Parts: sequence; C-alpha cells; structure tokens
Amino acid sequence: MEFVFEIIFQFLGELLLQALFELLVELGFHSLADTFKRPRSPVLSTIGFTLWGLIAGGLSLWIFPTSPIHEPLFRQINLIVTPVALGLVMMLIGKIRLKKGQDLVRLDQFGYAFVFAFATALVRFIWAA
Repeated sequence: MEFVFEIIFQFLGELLLQALFELLVELGFHSLADTFKRPRSPVLSTIGFTLWGLIAGGLSLWIFPTSPIHEPLFRQINLIVTPVALGLVMMLIGKIRLKKGQDLVRLDQFGYAFVFAFATALVRFIWAA
C-alpha cells in the first residue's frame, strides 16, 4: 500500500510542477491578449508553444533539478499522462473563461496546452535526475 502512495505522490509532484509553469504562461498570455488580436497561423503557434514549453522545462530544471518520479517506466508513462491531464485542465479553464465572456488564448485549447506540457515534460524526462 505504501508503494501505491509513493507512486501517486511522485506523479502528483511532477503534475503540479508542470501545472504551475503552464498556468503562469497562460496568465502571461492573457495579460497580453489585446496585443494578439490578429489571427495567427496554427503551425507557427504550435512551434511557438513547443519552444515556450522547452524553455519552461529548462527553467523548471534550474529550480527543481530532480524529478519526483524515480522509476524509469513511470517517468515514461508520465511523459504522456501529465500533458494529457494538463491539456484537459487548460481546456476546462478555457470553457470557464468562455462562459464568463473572457477572451481566450490558444493555450486554452487542448492541443496547444498538450504541446506546451509535452515539451516541458520531454525536457524534464531527458535531463531531470
């Protein structure tokens, strides 16, 4: 039973770390939303969110150089589970913002949030000890 709690705690730690960075970026994009009124290319946006995710992953390594997940198999599973979970969370935040009549940014959509979180998770997967 202790093993199960340890696994849950490890995944939760990695999820919360990436969620913190993604929410900070999302808040930053909302503060700049008026400057982005012109429609952008989805391809360029995807590339941009990938780059921002890589940067966020690098910054997270600087702050938290070790991963809370130590088992290699679980780290591989986390590479998919965390981005999917964060993509769903950001999509729900986008729906809440839409209901409130607030402007949406691309990070409020599942695909862009997933790409950002996957890039962050990939950097942490490769370089986190």
